[in-house]
Amino acid sequence: MNENQQELTLQEQKHLVAVDSMDEVIRLFGVFDENLKVIEEETGAVIKAGADCIDITGPEEAAALAETVLDKLLAMLRKGENIDRSRIRYAIDLAKEGNADLILELIDDVVAFTNKGRKIKCRTLGQKKYISALKRNTVVFGVGPACTGKTYLAVAMAVLAYKNKEVEKIILTRPAVEAGEKLGFLPGDLQNKVDPYLRPLYDALYDFLGSENFHALSERGVIEVAPLAYMRGRTLNDAYIILDEAQNCTVEQMKMFLTRFGEGSRVVVTGDITQIDLPRDKKSGLVHALDVLEGVDGIARVFLTYKDVVRHEMVQKIITAYDKYEHRSRD
Repeated sequence: MNENQQELTLQEQKHLVAVDSMDEVIRLFGVFDENLKVIEEETGAVIKAGADCIDITGPEEAAALAETVLDKLLAMLRKGENIDRSRIRYAIDLAKEGNADLILELIDDVVAFTNKGRKIKCRTLGQKKYISALKRNTVVFGVGPACTGKTYLAVAMAVLAYKNKEVEKIILTRPAVEAGEKLGFLPGDLQNKVDPYLRPLYDALYDFLGSENFHALSERGVIEVAPLAYMRGRTLNDAYIILDEAQNCTVEQMKMFLTRFGEGSRVVVTGDITQIDLPRDKKSGLVHALDVLEGVDGIARVFLTYKDVVRHEMVQKIITAYDKYEHRSRD
């Protein structure tokens, strides 16, 4: 053995993680070891399953990181949680930052239950911060890319507030013109024209209320889903109001909206400032409001990132690639 080989051998360390059964290992490693491959790739350690433990070898830092991650992922499995590659990568990122203990905090905090009894939990620290802001503030701006749960979690909190009798109504709205499409050129009556733009809001409400309950509450006027133009001239008391896709509001529309809510109401404004579809000569009302209202007591701004994307891991990669491209273009 030469000197370099001896030095490499001395640097390598072995760590062990106890497991309860081989079935636990199979669920941890994933189908065709797809989870295992991610953990090895991201940590730099070599991981093998033994009879009653998992063997980890590699440089001390890599082996220790892998041990920490595997220990937390096993704890998640034992609590009945499912793990996938995006969740694994997020756990590894937290562990690298020295926040491994926060991994289990996320799964212990249930935000709400769907109509079918499924538990809704924060999957990232960004989402946890967002939920905390929604609980503590009258007005919350949730800003970030698609698939970060901005609208879905806001609807969850709105339904929860209604069920807890904190508000009497739920109002969801969004600009009716997006991606260059004009309502006048679309077929059908007004309701048919705006429904496609409001569909994501309907879907979230169906999830938490069920179709039958949603329609019953809508008929009673408890739930209202309407384009932003319908908000003009109204005063909305004791309501939980969500403005979605707010990056496509003009400055005037945003000011109009933010001055509509009255006593006992709470407001959530969500949007993605990288997806503005307004004409070039129109400034986004969301961008403007974030600047104007910074530091105002009772108003919170939460910025989510690609790390908070909770869909397929490829979505994270796509969003990151676009962000890098846009930064290069601006430079």
